[in-house]
Amino acid sequence: MVYQVSQNAYRLSIGIKQNILLHHIFGVDIDSQAVEVTKLSLLLKLMEDENSESADRLFKHSDIKLLPDLHNNIKCGNSLIGSDFYEEKDLSLFGKTELRKVNTFDWEKEFVDVFNGGGFDCVIGNPPYVRQETLGEEFKLYAKDHFKATFSGTADLYVYFIEKGLSLLKKDGFYSIIVANKWMRANYGEALRKFLKSKRIFEIIDFGDLPVFKSATTYPCIIKLNNDKPQNIKTVQVKDLDFGSLQELVKKEAYKVDWKSLDDKGWSLSNQKESALLEKIKKAGIPLGEYVEGKIYRGVVTGLNEAFVIDEETKNRLIKEDKKSEQILKPYLRGRDIQRYSIISNGLWLIFTLRNTDISKYPAIEKHLNKFKQSLMPGVKGGRAAGSYPWFALQSSPSFEDELNKKKIILPAIVNKAAAAYDEVRYFGNDKTTFIASTDLILLAILNSSLITYFYKNIASTKQGGYFEQKPMYISQVPIPKSPALKPKDKVISLVEQMLSSQKELQLATNDSDKKLFQQKCDLVDKQINKLIYELYGLNEEDISIIENSI
Repeated sequence: MVYQVSQNAYRLSIGIKQNILLHHIFGVDIDSQAVEVTKLSLLLKLMEDENSESADRLFKHSDIKLLPDLHNNIKCGNSLIGSDFYEEKDLSLFGKTELRKVNTFDWEKEFVDVFNGGGFDCVIGNPPYVRQETLGEEFKLYAKDHFKATFSGTADLYVYFIEKGLSLLKKDGFYSIIVANKWMRANYGEALRKFLKSKRIFEIIDFGDLPVFKSATTYPCIIKLNNDKPQNIKTVQVKDLDFGSLQELVKKEAYKVDWKSLDDKGWSLSNQKESALLEKIKKAGIPLGEYVEGKIYRGVVTGLNEAFVIDEETKNRLIKEDKKSEQILKPYLRGRDIQRYSIISNGLWLIFTLRNTDISKYPAIEKHLNKFKQSLMPGVKGGRAAGSYPWFALQSSPSFEDELNKKKIILPAIVNKAAAAYDEVRYFGNDKTTFIASTDLILLAILNSSLITYFYKNIASTKQGGYFEQKPMYISQVPIPKSPALKPKDKVISLVEQMLSSQKELQLATNDSDKKLFQQKCDLVDKQINKLIYELYGLNEEDISIIENSI
């Protein structure tokens, strides 16, 4: 029954609330404590606004319990892993702790009545923010077999919750889930993106890099979807958390995104004008990866920087002990050392030992590395990746050493503006750098431009504080005009040469007055370069205004 408690307020009777609770609300959590807390919360909600009089009225002369048993509704188990996880396995090999940790769950067996009716009308999910690597090889093999549509060897766990949740719905059911927004642009999300383009996404509310959960950096988004055929997507990009009602914000700020325009390489949830501009930029050239014939490389992965990255003093000592050490010592660069058009020298050096290096020819280097030998062994728990490489070798042995030894363009991995520098020193960058085997100054200008900052912000994974990833998978997508007009091209080259010279002067400046002067000069040249880059891409005033107001 429904009771009117005031002129505009109504309340369900406790009997109706109990019926809803017992027959319409179900839940699963792998954490047994969370299950008990949920049961208690639901029972407290059941008794909200009730008193002894209303309870007596319904239950005093009835066999019905005031507080129902919810063990058939709220259950403890692994939402992703069914009992078939142990098929063809010897259960005697699994201890109690292991079995409790996996805690398999058979949805159709545990909720028989629900699935006899075709599934759930509505599923709501808030999966854990966990990398699947932490769950071991057994889970990865299981996921590969059971989540074929969305599987990726590096995916976060929530990817599989999206596929699983949709499989639990009855026809015309709805699924709403809050997950990290990384799937929209990360490499591991490509299979999920393809999968979701075959589904009906009603709404995406993207919080970007806002700190929705104060205790965790999660980059959340809310997705409402089901298994119907795809249609255009209602989208909201939340700019700040200063809003009263999320529902009202959605009504005010929502716009439609054409699902057919979404690229499997990465989704950009731009409005119509921004989508048109992004498409215009893409069509202005060819992808950078094609332009440089694939010569885009990630920096070196040592596996243990403590052993392979040394300071100037250690470098000099190793050369003094053995002159041949100099042959495999390379100037070293970190991502944070790279700025727009400039590199900050850090005095660090890389011991560049490869799989085919004869370490006995470099006794001083061998002696130095031997101090770290136990930690350098491949596959050591908590240490370097497993593999067939010798203990003294870098974890990744680059096949592009010749390119590293040349002048090149080098870029940091995490930025808040597009950034690239011209490397004349022939640095060997770490895994937070990317380098391009090119000395093209036009390309350098493009990769530092406001236009490309805008491009990245629409295609790259975001970080908190307005930062985004500038990694090979995104860099390779940057469109480069194939045959730019000669006049702006010549002007750009001249201005870039001025910029490089001014940046060197800025670094050498010793007093505040000179620093201010050279910084002003750099800023002026930067504006002139940006203007010419807009011209190279054929952008008009409206296009430029969209870019300038977005970055």
